[in-house]
Amino acid sequence: MWWISLIMPTNTERLFNAVVVVCFIILQSDYHFEYTDCDVLGSRWRVAIPNKPETCTGLPDPVKGTHCTFSCNDGEFLDMRTQECQKCVAGTYSLGTGVAFDEWDTLPTGFISHGISINSGYTHTNCSNSTWIPKGDYIASNTDECTSTLSYAVSLKKPGSVSFQYFYPDNHMFFEFYVQNDQCQSTESQSRWMKISESDWDYHYVQLSSGNNVLYWRTTGFSLAANTAKPVLLKNIAISGVSYTSECFHCKPGTYSDKPGAARCIPCSANSYSNKGATACQPCEADKYSGIGSGTCLQRLPCKTTDYFYTHTPCDSSGQTQLMYKWIEPKICSETVEGAVQLPASGEMMACPPCNPGFFSSNTSTCEPCPHGFYSNGTECSECPAGTEPVVGFEYKWWNKMPSNMKKLFVSYGGFVVTGWEVAGEYIYTTPSNQDSDYMMLTLTVPGYSLPHSLSEDNGRVQLSRITFVFETKCTADCKLYFLAGQNEWSNIVESWSGTMGKQSYSYLIKSNNTISFTWGFQRTGIFSTKNEYSSDYAKIYSVHLTNVIGGVASECRQCALAAVDSDSGCVPCPPGHYMLNGTGVCKSCPSNTIIRPEQPIGKQACIPCGPNTYSNEGRSACMSDCTLALHHEGEMLNYDFSPLANVTGFQSSPRFTSKGLQYFHHFSVALCGTENRALASCLENVTESKRDVKGYICQATVVPSEVRGQSVVSSQPFSIGESLIGVTTDFKFDDISSLDGNFPVESELPDVIFYYRSRETTQACKNGRSASIRLRCDPTVTLKNHVSLPSNCSEGTCDGCSFHFLWRSQYACPLCSERNIKEIVSACIQGIQRTTYVWQQPLRCTGGVSLPPQKISACVTLDFWLKCGVSIGTVAAILLITISCYFWKRTRKLQYKYSKLMMTAGDKECELPAADSCAIMEGEDAEDDLIYLSKKSFFTKIKSFSRERTSDGFDSVPLKSSAALEMEMN
Repeated sequence: MWWISLIMPTNTERLFNAVVVVCFIILQSDYHFEYTDCDVLGSRWRVAIPNKPETCTGLPDPVKGTHCTFSCNDGEFLDMRTQECQKCVAGTYSLGTGVAFDEWDTLPTGFISHGISINSGYTHTNCSNSTWIPKGDYIASNTDECTSTLSYAVSLKKPGSVSFQYFYPDNHMFFEFYVQNDQCQSTESQSRWMKISESDWDYHYVQLSSGNNVLYWRTTGFSLAANTAKPVLLKNIAISGVSYTSECFHCKPGTYSDKPGAARCIPCSANSYSNKGATACQPCEADKYSGIGSGTCLQRLPCKTTDYFYTHTPCDSSGQTQLMYKWIEPKICSETVEGAVQLPASGEMMACPPCNPGFFSSNTSTCEPCPHGFYSNGTECSECPAGTEPVVGFEYKWWNKMPSNMKKLFVSYGGFVVTGWEVAGEYIYTTPSNQDSDYMMLTLTVPGYSLPHSLSEDNGRVQLSRITFVFETKCTADCKLYFLAGQNEWSNIVESWSGTMGKQSYSYLIKSNNTISFTWGFQRTGIFSTKNEYSSDYAKIYSVHLTNVIGGVASECRQCALAAVDSDSGCVPCPPGHYMLNGTGVCKSCPSNTIIRPEQPIGKQACIPCGPNTYSNEGRSACMSDCTLALHHEGEMLNYDFSPLANVTGFQSSPRFTSKGLQYFHHFSVALCGTENRALASCLENVTESKRDVKGYICQATVVPSEVRGQSVVSSQPFSIGESLIGVTTDFKFDDISSLDGNFPVESELPDVIFYYRSRETTQACKNGRSASIRLRCDPTVTLKNHVSLPSNCSEGTCDGCSFHFLWRSQYACPLCSERNIKEIVSACIQGIQRTTYVWQQPLRCTGGVSLPPQKISACVTLDFWLKCGVSIGTVAAILLITISCYFWKRTRKLQYKYSKLMMTAGDKECELPAADSCAIMEGEDAEDDLIYLSKKSFFTKIKSFSRERTSDGFDSVPLKSSAALEMEMN
């Protein structure tokens, strides 16, 4: 029969579209019920929806539905026909108003996973494959340096919640969970940044608001060039607050529910299984096995030697112990199969080894700690003599029983319970496991640390505590042993060892009282595997020694200083700068400019001289430099002042890239020198909530340009390069530290000043700690204070990871200027003024120091004046010379005349001798002589006459006038 049905709304604020359906009348199973959207009053209608639109029947009329806030309890579902809650039948479960995701064979519907680069603005990084990967019972995050996001959108009709279990063991991973609402606003909650897991699986719960919510799980790896980070694991995600659940879900294989109204399904126990929707688990056959929550049983293989382990029983009342062999639980091998090995018989009883140092054997053959003030080597306790104090701590070197402050944990991804670590007399070792990817941990917990009375807490170099252990590993695959230290067993990874490692010792300095646990973790392979191909791989720990532990025991006593009043009084520390005379408890002052060793200061050898150009601080705990230096060089004294370089300076290496193209840098922070209250260089980790901060003279951290957590860079893996200054010198090698002078060739006659530093923190590669040298080079052309360069062949500042080298060019690395650097320039005399200017000698190789003297001005006389004076004086001198010449010439002429006249007179009267007093001059001759020149002649005429009168023999012809001639001339 054909009919037309028109469905119209009645008494509702919302109109339904008219639907005309033409079909045959069939069974009610061909349609189902659904609710319409809620109106503003919270009302809704129940309508029938055909399963096959082309073959429907007479659909029931819409009826008033339950209120939008209506919900069922856990273990119930809403029967849409009766609109009442009904209990789920056995074999099914329901969250009531929620959804659950506990199967991760594939990515469930609604989940989206994608990977992006955290610094895509700087370089191209391929992160397309960096997504969350389903692993069956859980989903695992990425382990590389990309950001991987897992998201799920849900609409809640009322306020609800989300809960999940997570495993977050590695601080090299960044992990956050947050929710965005309808307005795409992120929830601001303190729980957004996830903390390192306190156990194998942690539980997280967050309340949700009604409306649309988008859930985000986001991870980013920051291991970079270091070891690959461990993934974050998620499972059992449950969301409540959805509109309703109209059906129950079948229990997944490996689980069951045996009663109606179950909110969760129960996992099957080991050696049992179940199918989907099971109400009970079925036991496996005798030749098969299964783990917890398994949906199938596996065939048991023949037992091998790797299927059992050995251990020592605790000492009994008679002081005997026994070597025991045990099967790995759960036992998955078969002893009855051909070729199977049998469990070895337990060994004979043997005498127990002595107790660990600091303990003694009681009447019950158990090891008890010695009381305070006593010590022992493991046999009996003895009281520390007067003038000594016990060296408290823990020293484990015999392993017949697990120490009370140690516990073993495990993480098994296949549902198996693994034994982990077992005692074996001389060592504790990792037992074989059913899955190679199992993660076995051993944790030592301490209440805190306290320095002994004989050590001053004011001494900054005194170590708070030290842990030393001897270990060994044997591996055929990619096994790894981790050592972690922090506030819980999943804290910072201090060191790790891969592959087979011979028996060796490792020490770690504890610098903070926050370090309350130490964990050794061993994993045979990092790749998830349900096989046990590498069960023979193991890690052994032979001994563990931890010092200065609160509540510890003593294995020895140390000498200490006593108060002067009473020799039996308690120990007190020696004053700063004093060492203790061995065996006396008397303190004696160390020589000047020395520091005290961090360990017990006994004997003069406890005084360590400071390096060149450094001095000891007030507490004699460290050598320092006040940033000044006086240096003899080529017969001159060079004075330096590095104060402008003393402030904390940061610089970074050239960019580096991971295999995926992620860009990162090595950032260095340096505090070159300064007083005791100087600012220290700091390197901070901001990836996790631990906020580890490393301080000292030099430190390094790995930084990645990113916008993660609202920061411009992500900083991780900080460590100290130089904690103490050991010397300042111009030598290229000091205290076994070479400054790689070949990488920084000399450029001038001035020497480079080198600062040498050391760090006491040891690693697997740097067994003697790290060191650093900073070479200061004078370069007046550099105006920046942080012009620091790295060796050309070691772009990370180090070639071996232990010794770091830097070249710091600066004008402030030049010596202070002195008078020898000043040059004097004197100008010409201009208008009676002369200027003297002072300039620096070029090229300038100094800074600061003395200042240039001001220009000097002085009076002077010009060249024109002296020229005029010279001409005038020359003229006067010439005139005077001519005058004198004429005068003497005239005198000479008179003498010649008189001489000639005398000779002529002598010729006429040869026989007459002249009178003795006449000198051939007759009386009255002067008058006659005067008449000779009465006639007037010009000056030139006289000159000419002189020239004519000189005879050929050189003598002048002088006319001699007689009286006769005179008469003739007068006539």
